[in-house]
Amino acid sequence: FYHSALLAILSSCLLVLPAGAGGLILYELGTPDLGTAGAGRAAMAADASTAGLNPAGMTRLERSQMLVAFQGLYINTRFDTEIDSFGGGDGGNAGGFVPAGSLHYVHSLTPDWKLGLSGGSYFGLGVDYDDDWAGRYYTTEAELLTFGINPSIAYRINDLLSVGGGFNIVYAKLTQKAAINNGAVPGQAGQPDGKLKLEDDDVAYGFNLGFLLEPRDGTRFGLSYRSEVDLEFKDVADLKNVGPVLQGILNLSGLAGSKVDVDMTVPQLVMASGYHQLTDRWAVMGNIGWQDWSEFGKQDLTLRSTTSTKFTQDLEYDDTWHFALGAQYRFADSWLWSVGAAYDTSPVDEDTRTPDLPLDRQIRIGTGIQYDWHSDITVGVAYEYLDAGDAEIDQDGGPLQGSLKGDYDTNAIHFFAVNLIWKF
Repeated sequence: FYHSALLAILSSCLLVLPAGAGGLILYELGTPDLGTAGAGRAAMAADASTAGLNPAGMTRLERSQMLVAFQGLYINTRFDTEIDSFGGGDGGNAGGFVPAGSLHYVHSLTPDWKLGLSGGSYFGLGVDYDDDWAGRYYTTEAELLTFGINPSIAYRINDLLSVGGGFNIVYAKLTQKAAINNGAVPGQAGQPDGKLKLEDDDVAYGFNLGFLLEPRDGTRFGLSYRSEVDLEFKDVADLKNVGPVLQGILNLSGLAGSKVDVDMTVPQLVMASGYHQLTDRWAVMGNIGWQDWSEFGKQDLTLRSTTSTKFTQDLEYDDTWHFALGAQYRFADSWLWSVGAAYDTSPVDEDTRTPDLPLDRQIRIGTGIQYDWHSDITVGVAYEYLDAGDAEIDQDGGPLQGSLKGDYDTNAIHFFAVNLIWKF
């Protein structure tokens, strides 16, 4: 069973996230805390997912256990064009359905020493617009697929304090596409669009740390830290169907056949969580978090003008803050109901926001139910709705890009999860 589940999860954990989801940081892993919208995730330490969320929490698990999670995302993100220079449609639904999942395992060496392993993805992006949409000279497709492995270890120092840590191995593949405006170049009027593409992959490394404080039974405080991960993508720009006049200009400028460097820093993040058991039936939990998006460094891949000296443009991001509050109610001995809500601030404003990353503030509302089948197996289902905001765009690009103004009148994600916990 273990090996079959592992292969199934590893094959499904490469996932694409919408560019409006959580500032590219994925809280949703299909784990039971989807039902609290992630509230309390660094302090609950109720199952094997704590191996990746806060490794110090592994000391609370008396036995070895594995958590298998399957998740489906339906992404509905539709741009409503207000102003555009070169015509075209709204781009259709840039999202769609995405399968995902994660795997978490905790091995109990002794009552105080635990080993853990988590596999899945907490970072990514993905938009795919119609080829003839109004913002095609900014982007037609942007996709970052990631998969990470996170081994970890934890130690209980005393009844009050536990510590843990691990390292991350992250594989990432980046694909970016944009149209090139041949028709805007003198002498090429009426010519169809050209195409610009970058595709490359990379492997990078990071680490995570966790602390769990238990001042009394039923009350816990957790602090988790995940380091930044530096990704670097390099590829020769793939140019197709570029008109002869523009091709000559690109040859003279050295852009034709040049290598494009896109550096991207998955930001470091800190989360503090609390969990408090009010009664035998009720518990409350919450989060405060910070993400270092000012170090992100994502770059646009596009051709702005005939005088451009590079295909990339630096983007400006702000650090973000995260807040969450949730509750759990055990309405029967074997049944646990969860509910929660979360809010994340926006890392960018309309003057610097681009359609390959239409990031805005996010509001999450989640709920879920877990059922203890028997002492060794718990099954659960959960649902979360993510409102990714209007993500207004007001860009005045170069003569080849033109202006693009509008917002996303629909920008939401629906998460559906099924998970299984097996203790042994």
